[in-house]
Amino acid sequence: MTKAVSENGSYVEPGEFKRDTNYITTRITADGRDGYPVAPGRYRLIAARACPWANRTLIVRRLLGLEDVLSLGLCGPTHDKLSWTFDLDPGGVDPVLGIPRLRDAYLARFPDYPRGITVPAVVDIPTGRVVTNDYARMTLDFSTEWTEFHRAGAPALYPEPLRAEIDEINDLVFRDVNNGVYRCGFAGSQDAYEAAYDRLFARLDWLSDRLAGQRFLVGDTITEADVRLFTTLARFDAVYHGHFKCNRQKLNEMPVLWAYARDLYQTPGFGDTIDFAQIKTHYYVVHTDINPTKVVPKGPDLSDWLTAHGREELGGRPFGDGTPPPPPPLSERVPALHGPEA
Repeated sequence: MTKAVSENGSYVEPGEFKRDTNYITTRITADGRDGYPVAPGRYRLIAARACPWANRTLIVRRLLGLEDVLSLGLCGPTHDKLSWTFDLDPGGVDPVLGIPRLRDAYLARFPDYPRGITVPAVVDIPTGRVVTNDYARMTLDFSTEWTEFHRAGAPALYPEPLRAEIDEINDLVFRDVNNGVYRCGFAGSQDAYEAAYDRLFARLDWLSDRLAGQRFLVGDTITEADVRLFTTLARFDAVYHGHFKCNRQKLNEMPVLWAYARDLYQTPGFGDTIDFAQIKTHYYVVHTDINPTKVVPKGPDLSDWLTAHGREELGGRPFGDGTPPPPPPLSERVPALHGPEA
């Protein structure tokens, strides 16, 4: 049976969707205990705006102000069965690493690397070797190990007193929502699809109830939990509702979650990382099992992302005692035609 690989190294089997969650667990830490100490300019974050897992790292990097110490390489929205590629760069080569494919950095460290070539990944610039692709740990380490290089006013996205609650919410959201939409879209049987569908919308209803009386998922400020939920919600109407058959309701038909998502989208560091054009191109072109024609839908209308949400009435302070990040560097800005203004 042929296995269809998704953008994060996942695969499809008859029946229930399975995700390969074995990642490179090497960590970049302040004390360098894995051989990779935090250091400005040494590492390059490789991401793709289309990928929800990579989108997390783009948001956290922005919120914490790590742009000047952790450079960014962006792959295009599509890839082939071998690797993500740097087709957005002149000549199709990453200007810092000098490679055309992210696969080259993986093989530089692991010549027989047996798993999917996934984003996000952090690459050690001096050696050209991948350090880690453990996206779940990556953003937590940005918050806890890179503190020396956080911008003044950086928010506490993973505050120690709230970590147990954040971890609990993250586990539920990953299982039923972040990964739940994939379990719907790549289900290999009707029963598997319906089970995933029911779990997804039961969890979305649960989240709606939780967020009806509080502005953010944990505490009264933005945390890692909000980042992880947001990247799925941002793709819901553009991709998951139709492409993955998550069609009980659109996001804009779920009042609480729709207002919550717009609140975050309009917060600096969130919406300015979202490229709707790349998101749609990726899913509809790469997933030929689901969309063999590779036709990318023209809709939906995205202009409502900029409408008033009213969530301020619930109180809360998005950045706590911190401040919003400044606008992204010019070289990292999403083209206006790829956002809701288009």
